[in-house]
Amino acid sequence: MSGATDARVTLYSRPGCHLCDDARAIIEQVCAELGESYAEMSIDDEPTLQERFGHEIPVTFVDGRQHDFWRVDPVRLRRALAG
Repeated sequence: MSGATDARVTLYSRPGCHLCDDARAIIEQVCAELGESYAEMSIDDEPTLQERFGHEIPVTFVDGRQHDFWRVDPVRLRRALAG
């Protein structure tokens, strides 16, 4: 995992979230395969993130744009990173 400034993928999550754990595993695998970095941010650390994403976590952004929420499709993520 890398810092948010150089990461192409950002995962917004919350501790204790099983869907977040699933998403993280997929993101880690796809990013490792493609040599990409990702950053993870807990929405619990920011009230504005809680308000924005509270019912959609995990939320995945690629290149600063929302890509997925709730589930991460590895094929779709690979395509987004290849483009």
